[in-house]
Amino acid sequence: MVRRYIPLNSLRAFEAAARQLSFTKAAIELNVTHAAISQQVKALERHLNCRLFIRISRGLVLTTEGENLLPILNDSFDRIADTLDRFSAGIVREKVRVGVVGTFANGYLLARLRDFQHQHPHVELVLSTHNNRVDVVAEGLDYAIRYGTGAWHGTESQFLCDAPLSPLCVPALARDLRHPADLKKFTLLRSYRRDEWSTWFTAAGVSVPSPSQQIIVFDSSVGMLEAAQAEIGIALAPPSMFMHLLRSERIIQPFSTTVSLGGYWLTRLQSRTETAAMQSFAQWLFSKMNSERV
Repeated sequence: MVRRYIPLNSLRAFEAAARQLSFTKAAIELNVTHAAISQQVKALERHLNCRLFIRISRGLVLTTEGENLLPILNDSFDRIADTLDRFSAGIVREKVRVGVVGTFANGYLLARLRDFQHQHPHVELVLSTHNNRVDVVAEGLDYAIRYGTGAWHGTESQFLCDAPLSPLCVPALARDLRHPADLKKFTLLRSYRRDEWSTWFTAAGVSVPSPSQQIIVFDSSVGMLEAAQAEIGIALAPPSMFMHLLRSERIIQPFSTTVSLGGYWLTRLQSRTETAAMQSFAQWLFSKMNSERV
């Protein structure tokens, strides 16, 4: 097999430009000129005999070839940087970058991280939270924990747990809730999914609220529960992720009816090869959840 040697500068220029979708921002990041980035990318395109970008009025768009190349370069550069960091620090530690939907982070993961650290001291976790909209490539994530059905393009998904939804509110409001229909007297809080409350009311045997029903939409269940605690309205959220509030009785689940519209999944790009550190995190998480039957 004939090896193809590609200048590292061309690969670095492409990676920065593809991540930022801007030659100008890539030039600033790499401390070179805009022209230098353009020349390096053109040289790489000639070498690979394909286009990596499409120039449009608003900037740059990756071609299919560019989209395939970017995660591989991200992974390679991250591994190089991590290895050099370990050499300079004189220790052998591996990083795992995990993006976690905020509800799961606050409701489950953060309280158990000490156990992971104790079992895997050689693994350095880099955590970031998101509101279920995450760009795994742009953020350089090894894993993303998401809420949904498990179907994301180009992604391998492993089921973690179900997350049934039910009304949650403060005790002061719960005293006025004797029947599910009483919920319509209050402002209803939900996520970006429009069918959540209508699905729950149907399951509870109650007519769906009218279009004039007061509703506030949140991009995070964590923010939604903050609003519920402030007596702004009744939240529709997964009780299993807010057990600390239910145990302290700061929040009440007034009705037992629940509906399941999705669950939590551990996901990674299909193009992302699992490292030993990644496998350590995944195995720990599944073992923890199975033992606790979340």
